[in-house]
Formats: sequence, C-alpha cells, structure tokens
Amino acid sequence: MATGRTHRPATRSRGIPEATVARLPLYLRALTALSERSVPTVSSEELAAAAGVNSAKLRKDFSYLGSYGTRGVGYDVEYLVYQISRELGLTQDWPIVMVGIGNLGAALANYGGFASRGFRVAALIDADPAMVGKPVAGIAVQHIDDLEKIVDENGVSIGVIATPAGAAQQVCDRLVAAGVTSILNFAPTVLSVPDGVDVRKVDLSIELQILAFHEQRKAGEEPGAPVPPVVRGAGATAPAEGRKGPDGDMPAVMPA
Repeated sequence: MATGRTHRPATRSRGIPEATVARLPLYLRALTALSERSVPTVSSEELAAAAGVNSAKLRKDFSYLGSYGTRGVGYDVEYLVYQISRELGLTQDWPIVMVGIGNLGAALANYGGFASRGFRVAALIDADPAMVGKPVAGIAVQHIDDLEKIVDENGVSIGVIATPAGAAQQVCDRLVAAGVTSILNFAPTVLSVPDGVDVRKVDLSIELQILAFHEQRKAGEEPGAPVPPVVRGAGATAPAEGRKGPDGDMPAVMPA
C-alpha cells in the first residue's frame, strides 16, 4: 500500500479554491451517510441540505471536480464518494504520528474513525518517560527522543500535536526538520512554520468563545431584555455591577 510521503494522487487540487477544499469533507460525510443507507442518487438540493451549504455553492464546488450530475437524476452517490475521496487523497494510506499523549492525545488516539478515512496512526509519542511503553489504543507509546527515526521509518508526512502550548513549537520544529509537511495542531498556540508546510489549528476554547458571543447576542436581542448602554467619552460612569475579566474589573469605557 502506498504511503503518504512517496505517493501523491494525480489530482487537479491546485485549481480548486481553498474554500471549496474545506467543504469537500462535508460533502463526503453526507455522501457516506447516504451510501450506508444504500441511497443510489441524490439531488444537489438534498446533498446541500445534508452538508449545510446552499445548492448553488455545492454545484459550483462540484464543477471544479468535473462532476455536474445528470439533469433530472442528480448525483451518483458512490461515484461522488470515490471522486471526492480521490481528490482529498483518501484512496491511499496516510501514516500519521501523534505527539503528546495526555488526556486529549489519548482521546484522539482512541478515535476509531481514522482508519476508515484513510489515516493510519503509525506512532504515539510523548516526552514523559513514565508513558513510554504503555499501550494507548493498542499502540505502545514511544519516547520523543526517537521522533526523527519514527518519522523516517514510517514515511510520515502528517503530524498531530496535542502537547501543552509551551512545548508545541519545539515539537513542530522537530517534525518539520524530520520531513513532516502537514501538521494538525491541538495545542493552544500559533505555530510558526516555513513555506511549504501546512498547519491546521483546532482550538476548542476559541470555538466555545465564539458560541458564547452568539449566545450573548441572542440574549440581548430577546424581547424585553435589558441592553447595556454603550458609553463613550471621558467622564463616563461605570455601571453599578461591574464584570470581572482575567486581569480584574473590566473598564466600563473602552478606548475608541
């Protein structure tokens, strides 16, 4: 079976916009669910609704794949599953290494969906000597001193970082130096990488903060809900009940 570093699919991905690439996994997930239910064809409207996008955007995205469907029939589900999987590079084996096997790393390692989506966890790596040799998800944890050797022997081009923030950049640098060219970062920090290295960041706290923002806005828009006054200019009076921030009381008047 081909490995991710030595065999790459012959695709037209260079001509596909990044926004479209980001939606392809959504389409694939929806199509896979339809395939599991033995649904043979699907309309653009039905598939768009299942993927959470509008149908015009879906048809535009699929035009980059060279797939327009059949008028009056729709899209062939199995064909699109294969086509999108091929475009995403999921028709081959992608060995990955995961660095940082704490609570989050262990949970990720135990995720059962990697193999079915074209990814094989080749190694679990941690800096804690007490973790070395312990099985997690059936894989013995290896020490970070062997990172470069592990990457080379397994032909790894994708790394997952689930370390504390303070260790993430150093781990990233070592992965890149060892030949890893794509990194999925779960550490709560921004990584600096050279050109040619792709980084995707997953930050659960940021996503929750965005949801909190929307919840606050919805609460303020409810009929009869009090709306805090926006006070500008010098000499403004702070509200009676102040809010606490990470550095103490939040100022009632924000600088313009």
